[in-house]
Amino acid sequence: MGTSKDFDGFSSIAQAPPGGKPWRRSSAWLPSLVALVLGMLPTLWVSNLQQKRMQAEQDAAFDGIVERSHSGLLTQLHTCGLLMRSMQTLFLASDSVTDAELDRVYANLRPQRHLPSLQAMAYSELIRHADGDRLITTWVAPKAGNQRLLGLDVSSQPANLRAAMLSRDTDETAMSAPFRLVQLDRPGTPAEGVTLRLPIFTPGAPPTDVQQRRRRTVGSLAVSLQVRGLITMALPADTLERLHVLVHDVSGPEPALLFDSHPGRRFPGDDAIVARHADDGRAVRSVDLEHAGRVWRLRMAQLAPLPAASAWRDTVLIPGIVISVLLALLVGSLAGTHRRALDLGWQLSRRYRESEERFRALNELLPALVVLSDAHSGRIRYANQAARDRLGAKVGERTLQDLFEDAGLRTQLAAEDSPGCQGVEAMLRTGEARHFWASVSITPVDLEGRRMRLMVATDISEQRQLTELLSYQASHDTLTELFNRREFERRLDRIRAEVAEGGPAGALFYIDLDQFKLINDTSGHIAGDQLLAQLAMVMREQLRAEDVLARLGGDEFGVLVADVHDRAGAEEIGERLRRHIDGYVFVWEQRSYTITASIGVVMIEQAGTSLDDLLAHADTACYIAKESGRNRVHFYSALDDDATRRQSEMEWANRLRWAVDEHLLLLKYQEVWPLAAPRDGRPRIEVLLRFRGDDGRQVVPGAFLPAAERYGLMPMIDRWVIETVIANFDRLHPSGADLAMATVNLSGASIEDGSLADYILVLLERHQVDASRVCFEITETVAVRNLSQVARLIERLREVGCSFALDDFGAGMSSFGYLKNLPVDIIKIDGSFIRDMLIDPMSEAIVRAVSDIGHRRGLKVVAEWVNDPRVTEALVAMGVDYGQGYALHQPEYVTFHRAAVRT
Repeated sequence: MGTSKDFDGFSSIAQAPPGGKPWRRSSAWLPSLVALVLGMLPTLWVSNLQQKRMQAEQDAAFDGIVERSHSGLLTQLHTCGLLMRSMQTLFLASDSVTDAELDRVYANLRPQRHLPSLQAMAYSELIRHADGDRLITTWVAPKAGNQRLLGLDVSSQPANLRAAMLSRDTDETAMSAPFRLVQLDRPGTPAEGVTLRLPIFTPGAPPTDVQQRRRRTVGSLAVSLQVRGLITMALPADTLERLHVLVHDVSGPEPALLFDSHPGRRFPGDDAIVARHADDGRAVRSVDLEHAGRVWRLRMAQLAPLPAASAWRDTVLIPGIVISVLLALLVGSLAGTHRRALDLGWQLSRRYRESEERFRALNELLPALVVLSDAHSGRIRYANQAARDRLGAKVGERTLQDLFEDAGLRTQLAAEDSPGCQGVEAMLRTGEARHFWASVSITPVDLEGRRMRLMVATDISEQRQLTELLSYQASHDTLTELFNRREFERRLDRIRAEVAEGGPAGALFYIDLDQFKLINDTSGHIAGDQLLAQLAMVMREQLRAEDVLARLGGDEFGVLVADVHDRAGAEEIGERLRRHIDGYVFVWEQRSYTITASIGVVMIEQAGTSLDDLLAHADTACYIAKESGRNRVHFYSALDDDATRRQSEMEWANRLRWAVDEHLLLLKYQEVWPLAAPRDGRPRIEVLLRFRGDDGRQVVPGAFLPAAERYGLMPMIDRWVIETVIANFDRLHPSGADLAMATVNLSGASIEDGSLADYILVLLERHQVDASRVCFEITETVAVRNLSQVARLIERLREVGCSFALDDFGAGMSSFGYLKNLPVDIIKIDGSFIRDMLIDPMSEAIVRAVSDIGHRRGLKVVAEWVNDPRVTEALVAMGVDYGQGYALHQPEYVTFHRAAVRT
C-alpha cells in the first residue's frame, strides 16, 4: 500500500542565510568576514548534529540486533517451558502414563521442529531407597542418539540434580548450570549443555507447599539443550558474520562461558561493560537474560568499527564553507545567494529524508504488526510490512476499528478519546475475511500536532492452538477420544450438586469388559487398543448427545445419564449398552472375538452422597456383576451382603495402602520349640504380622489379608516384612544375636515377582545377616499353583544358605506326589491334623506318615497348632522335630516394636 501524505511530509528545508546590501570594494573585507563567520557557526553546528545523528542510528540498529537476539533466546527457552508443561499435564491427567503414551505425545508435539537445539526429552523416576532417593531415567525421546540416558542416575550430574530439586520445591521450570551432556560426550564434540526440569507429582490437586511437593513427587521431567545450537538458532541472520558474540552463565560466583562466536579473538572491554563503545570505536553491548533461576549474560561487539561520520565527507561542513565564502564574496548579490541557499537547503532536506527512510526500513523489518491510525476518523495512515502481510495489502483503506472482530472493542475504538488498551487478546480480521488471534496494545500518540493511535500486535494463533490442544488433552483420553477420568469426575460432581439442589435424578454406570485380557494376551496390546476405540463408538451410538461417556482407565468405562426418571429407565439404558457390547464381534487378523461387559449402576437421587462414595458404590456393583456370572447389569444396594463385603475390603485396601507410612503394621513372633530335635539353647521363631487399629488394638491377619490379596497389596506388605525383619534381625527376640532362625511367610503374589530373590539378596548383603538364619515359608497351595516358579526361587536363595519351609502340608490332594520336586528344608504339618490327632485315628496316621516321609527325605518336621500338652507328648513319641502353638509359647511383639505398642 502507499503511505499517506502524513508520512510523506517529513522534510527539511535549509534556509539561506540573510543577505545584505553590497559593500564598497574598498571595505568589502569587513562584511565578507562577518558573513563568513555568521555562515560558519551554523554550519559547524549542523555538521556536529549530523555526526551525532548518524552515530545514533548506528547505535539504534545495533541495539535492535541485541534486542532480537535477547528475545530469540527467551523465545527458545519459553518454548521449552511450554513443551515441558504439556508433558507434565499428561502425567497430572492420568494415574498411569506408559512409555508408549509418552512417545505418542512427544511425536505429536514435534518439538524439534521449533527447537532444533533440543537433544532429548527424558523422564526420571524417583526411586526411594533406605539409603536415599534416586532419580533414575526411565524414558527418553528421541531414542536415536540418546540411549546412554536410559538408566542414568541424575545424582551423577550435580548441576542437573540441583535443577531437579529446585523445580520440585517450586513447581516452576528450573534450569541447570552448564555441564557436559552424556549423549554428546564424545571426542571433538562440543557437549556443553543445560537441562530444563519440571517435577512430576502424583495425580490430584496441585500441591500447595514444599512439603506436599516433596511428598508427592514421583519423578522429574527434563529437556536437554545443546547450548551452542540454541544460541546460534536464536541469533538473527548474518549476526555471526558481523559481530563477536559471547554468552556467559553468571548465576554462580564465577562466570561460565556458554558460547563464543569467535574463539581466540579478544573481546573488547571486561565482563561488566558500562560504556557503549570500546576504545577502538566498536559498539559493545551487554544484556542479562534471566530464565528458570539462571542468569545468562549476552555480550555483543562489532568485529570491526563502522566508518565514523566524516565532517568533510558526510556532513554539510564543506557546503557550509562554500556557502559562507560565497556569501562573503557575493554578499551584494541577494538573488544569487538566495538561489544557492535554496539549493543547499534541498540537499539537506534530501539527507534528512534518507535518514528517515533508514528508520522506516528498520521498522519494516520488525516481526510485530505496527499500525498508525487517525484518532478522529480511524483511518489507517501507516502499516509496516508484517501488518500488510497479515492484514492484507489494502489495509490502508480500512479503519482501525474494522480490524477487530469483537464488537465491544470496535465501539471503544470508535470514540476519539478512547485510552486504548494494553496486552489484550483479540481476534483480528484480514482483508480476505479470515481471522487470527493477536495480543494487541493500543496507545494514543501526538504526531505534528495531530492525535493518532499506535497499535502494536503480535500473532498468537499458534499459542492459542497449543493452549486449546493442551486443554483437550487434559480432559480427554488419547486412545478413544472420550472424556478421561478427571473430566468424568468433574461432571459427576456437577450432577451430584444439581441433585442436591433439587434437580432431576441421574444414573452412574460403571462398565468393565469381561474378556479384555484374553484379547491382549492372544492378539497383543495393539488389538486391545483397537477394540477399546471401536467399543467407544458402539457405546456412543446408544447414548444421547448430552450423556457423558468416559474411559476411566484400562478396559473400564463410565457413563453419566442425567434426568433419569426411575430405576426402570436406568435399567433400560444399561441393558441396551450390555446387549450392543455383547452383540459386537471384534475381528483382528483372521480371528474374531465376542465381547461381554459387566455393568454396575448407581442411582444419583439422594443429596449428601459424596463423589468418592458414588464411584465406590458403582465399582462395587460392577464387581458383584462380575462375581455373579458377568455379562449382566447390577444395581448397587447398601443392603446387599456382597456389597457390604466388597465395601469392607475396599476400606481395608485404602487403609493398607498407607499402613506402612503411618506405622500401622506391627510384628509379633512365636517360638518354635524342639521336641525330638536336639536342644542347643538357641531359639527359633516364626514372624507374625498384625495391624494396629484406630483404637490401638491389634487386628489379626484374617481380617485384612483377604483385601490385600484381592487388591494386589501383598507384594508391598511382604517386602515391608522382609526388609523390617532383616534390617532388625538381632532385635527381633530378647536373645538378640543368639537367635538361631527366623521364619517369614511369603504370599503367592510375591512368589510370582521375578525380582524378589534379587531384593532379598541385596538386603542380606546390606545388613550383613547370615542367610542360614533366615527361613521363608510358603503354603502348599501356592507351591502347587506355581511349582516351577517356586522351585527357581528356592534354588536361588538356598544357594546362599537360606532355608525354606512348606506350610499346611497334607491339606492338599497331591502333597506326597510333588514333595520330591520341591527343594525344601522343612515341612509343617497342617494344624487341622495336629488338633484332632488324639481323637481321630486318621489324623494320627497322617501325622505319622508325614513325619516318616519327611525324615526319609532328610527334612525337619514341624507340627503346628500344638495347643495341648498331651499332643506335645504324642508328637515327641512320633519323633516330630519341632512344635509350635499356644501350649508352647504365646506370641509376643518383637522387641523393637514393644515401645510403639505401649504408646
